[in-house]
Amino acid sequence: MTPQNAPETVVSRCLVIGSGIAGLQFALLAAQGGPVRVVTKKESRESSTNYAQGGIAAAVSPLDDFASHVRDTLEAGDGLCREDVVRRMVEAGPRLIDRLLGYGVAFSREADGGLALGREGGHTRRRVLHCRDLTGREIEERLLAACTAHANITVDEDHMGLELVRGAEVGLDGAAAARIVGARVLDRRTRQVVLHLADAVVLATGGCGKVYLYTSNPDIATGDGLAMAFRAGAELRNLEFVQFHPTCLFHAEAKSFLISEAVRGEGAVLINHRGVRFMARHHPQADLAPRDAVARAIDQEMKASGENCVYLDLRHLDRAMVEARFPNLVAACRRFGLDMAGEPVPVVPAAHYMCGGVAVDLEARTTLPGLFAIGETACTGIHGANRLASNSLLEAVYFAESAAAAVAAEPRLFGARLPVVTAPGAEATAGRAATLPVVVEHDWDELRRVMWDYVGIVRDRERLEIALGRVRAIRRTVETVRRRALPTPELAELANIALLGELIVICALSRPESRGLHYTLDHPGRQPVAVDTVIRRGVPLAGEACWEAPGADVG
Repeated sequence: MTPQNAPETVVSRCLVIGSGIAGLQFALLAAQGGPVRVVTKKESRESSTNYAQGGIAAAVSPLDDFASHVRDTLEAGDGLCREDVVRRMVEAGPRLIDRLLGYGVAFSREADGGLALGREGGHTRRRVLHCRDLTGREIEERLLAACTAHANITVDEDHMGLELVRGAEVGLDGAAAARIVGARVLDRRTRQVVLHLADAVVLATGGCGKVYLYTSNPDIATGDGLAMAFRAGAELRNLEFVQFHPTCLFHAEAKSFLISEAVRGEGAVLINHRGVRFMARHHPQADLAPRDAVARAIDQEMKASGENCVYLDLRHLDRAMVEARFPNLVAACRRFGLDMAGEPVPVVPAAHYMCGGVAVDLEARTTLPGLFAIGETACTGIHGANRLASNSLLEAVYFAESAAAAVAAEPRLFGARLPVVTAPGAEATAGRAATLPVVVEHDWDELRRVMWDYVGIVRDRERLEIALGRVRAIRRTVETVRRRALPTPELAELANIALLGELIVICALSRPESRGLHYTLDHPGRQPVAVDTVIRRGVPLAGEACWEAPGADVG
């Protein structure tokens, strides 16, 4: 019998936290083995997947080959990719695309019926499948429709994961005591905490773009899965590698609006305020260089000129082609008073993708038994120090498949049985002090501005140390308030971005080199051997070759 003060308890075979392409693809595959519960913060379709304009990269053309795709991925990753993992994913690409087609994903076609393939930065071949310029939305809608129709899948909207639960906390003993067996989840509508238990827990919560003031990510991207995993003791890797997308629309009324890299793939070029092309001075691939190189070049141009942006120029391209290939972008620009095909479009870099994440193996297992991570939440070894454009969706479906196969072999701990909840913290929180809205609002803004100003595209030790002090002070204030307050989504999200901000700074301080997305003026060259930055609670930094740690009490 469950104690009177215990939260509502829900039991399933698998608990998935997050509803992007990774979480939904996993749910569809894992549902063959039993009930799957998907919890998601807002509407089911609200995810970074839904905002992915460009496409999904796969070597499906007879003019392409696996070796080329692997080589491009490794080149972009700047020495930190795991080649064996990259090769497995790339070789699975055509099969994974066939599965998406089976769900009804309507990839764009050529006049002869063949798949239309685009090219993006870092790719030496045209291999990006797309659905005009709304690829993520199309995939999300098809997978969500399949999940909704599946008898074994339940999707709970407006539910936010708060913390992971171990077996010992719900009365399990032996090996099961140390396993992750569920999560405490906040119902955003009722503000009640629900205890979700499962034989396997899968984190698919996306990234943490909202750590930065300017980001292409949706508002939900507050690093919840990363923070939950870290607090539970899981190993995280390479958090210093935050990818800044080079071309977000620079407009006072635009919020997080991305101009797809596919636009440059079709021939658009970057120009400065004088109308001069500049990318050829910065990289041999010019406007189709990898994202880290393009973002740094734009940053350098802006600092040299004192201007607030650069421009994406499509005026030399055929207007009919532009409007047919990018109808969503053309319409969006028009709403902001811009003619995308007829005038230069102002753009700036913005935080876009976390290339690090929760460390996982080939089966998406984390360092904690019972816990898996997929999608942007995970660090799989695919992206290394810089993600190749449009590899993220392919990685998501590949590791969703791997995780589903691994979860099928997980022990059954619960079935339909409800355990006795004895965990500290499971009791109702009535009687605690109310959340201080002014603290949430002030610290939310200050933290994100500090991260943008001091932990951006180009870094140095002095600025990182300033950032560390300020971010730590904010996190301690937030944790003090959180201990006293009723759980709210706003406070939980602030606590998560404060924690991730501190971890990103610590990892950046620990890497004495410039590699991929991490460029520091103190160490502009690379170390001869590429190593991962490994961090976990209670152990500031560890790894194959430990960098000098700045000294931190994180957790």
